Amino acid sequence: MDWKDQAKPMMHNKFSSCRGVSFELKPSPGSSFALQAHDGHGPPQQPPDATSAGRWVWLPQTFSRASSRIFPAAFGRSPSLASSHFCDLDDEGADDDEEMAVAAAAAAVDDAPGKKASAPAASAKEAPSARSRLGVILLDQGLFTVYKRLFVLCFALNAVGLALAATGHFPYARGHAAVFAMGNILALTLCRSEAVLRAVFWLAVALFGRPWVPVVVKTGVTAILQSLGGVHSGCGVSSLAWLAYALVRAQLQRRDGMTPREVVGVASAILGLLALSCLAAFPLLRHLHHNVFERTHRFAGWTALALLWVFVVLSAGYDPTTASYVRLTGAALVKRQELWLATAITFFTVLPWLTVRRVPVTVTARSSHASVITLQGGVKAGLLGRISRSPLSEWHAFGIISDNGDTHAMLAGAVGDFTRGLISDPPTRLWVRGVHFAGLPYLLNMYRRATMVATGSGICVFMSFLMQPGPAELSLVWVAKGIEANYGEEMKAAACGSERLRGRVVVHDTAVMGRPDVAALAVDAARRWGSEVVVVTSNPEGSRDVVTACNKAGIPAFGPIWDS
Repeated sequence: MDWKDQAKPMMHNKFSSCRGVSFELKPSPGSSFALQAHDGHGPPQQPPDATSAGRWVWLPQTFSRASSRIFPAAFGRSPSLASSHFCDLDDEGADDDEEMAVAAAAAAVDDAPGKKASAPAASAKEAPSARSRLGVILLDQGLFTVYKRLFVLCFALNAVGLALAATGHFPYARGHAAVFAMGNILALTLCRSEAVLRAVFWLAVALFGRPWVPVVVKTGVTAILQSLGGVHSGCGVSSLAWLAYALVRAQLQRRDGMTPREVVGVASAILGLLALSCLAAFPLLRHLHHNVFERTHRFAGWTALALLWVFVVLSAGYDPTTASYVRLTGAALVKRQELWLATAITFFTVLPWLTVRRVPVTVTARSSHASVITLQGGVKAGLLGRISRSPLSEWHAFGIISDNGDTHAMLAGAVGDFTRGLISDPPTRLWVRGVHFAGLPYLLNMYRRATMVATGSGICVFMSFLMQPGPAELSLVWVAKGIEANYGEEMKAAACGSERLRGRVVVHDTAVMGRPDVAALAVDAARRWGSEVVVVTSNPEGSRDVVTACNKAGIPAFGPIWDS
């Protein structure tokens, strides 16, 4: 099939297939990508040339008892243009934007007679530059997002306390500025503790997931939980301010012998390391140099934590009345607030590492654009996991597909060095964190009716909801390229045949139809099925467009933010 024909838009009507599922496309007679209609009384018809897509070998039956054969264990090469529309939740590649630009350019070229199919690909490379993903991350989220409000709130509260301390109206803070700095460090640690967040998300669903709770309360809780990174960053900057104030005070007191120079030196080193971590986390640097950010954040943080214990011991052992160190006893040490704060910070920092294990995995790739990682153990719907080849270097988060049975899988798009390496050099073992963390999809359990919107392999974070029972009445909009060729007939069958959805599905294949208006599809689906909320998983620009369109239509909507 000609690439141009695959991407060309077609006039179409909806038709029912797979238990009343509404597919937003009209099958092309000669297309191996077309979703075939059927009357709902038997299996869907197979494409005429389905066998040309390669031989499929399925994962073990233990992966899913109800719908066990969703991902291939070994893939043949696809004859189609391989989809690059994959969502790696940690590696921020630009492939998604490029694919959408290619589809849009293809539609424009098709309207001009006599143009060759190679023209769209050439012009599409210029399209993402106009509205790059970086621009969406830095500029298009607005000035009054919940994330930024939480940041401002945390920093403002600390600024007020710091101003009162500096002017002598808050004597306790004036004499214990280091305690306030450590309190902020504990708060930012809790906001990134996967075990703590797992408990918080579970508690939120348990408390607010009741039918009588107003939707406005549920959406407010969802917005806050999604944006806890604002608390993390706000407390990080505030800890710098408190520690700087403490150092100024210590320098003044050192002249009177009340603070030893060793304590001042250690505190100065901690301040420098915290400043380095904050600088590396600045959005521009974090986006452009994510691996540098992650390693700097980790190793600078660990070094600062070690120095924090040195600070606690030195401070507790120094007697300002004699201007000398005394024998430190346990009774004296336990009375120090700094000790308990340092203990809590250390515990929640070390906790995730206590669950790290090196486990056997099966990595399979259908093409050079994506891989499937299969691991042992079932996982509840809405949870995400982290994997790594080198646990001290970098970790990567992915959505999990599982029926909560014996195995689970992750779908990783080749958008970074790590994910490409899974295809070129598939490992037999990977490091994993035993505590799977809860993300935005988990909060679907809080609502009575919700619409899930996914582009490309973003479907993976929702697939577990299709395979497991849950309290919410769900509907799905899935936009992807070459669904059967790139994801397989069983993936399509799992989506349109889910007992939970009961026909509330819209599938749009861009290989047949070209680029759709995903935002319009999302709004239409949410209205049609009376959804209380829309949750989207797409690239930053796509997620923003869906959220904006839904909010304008009066429908609460949430999608991944840059610091989710």
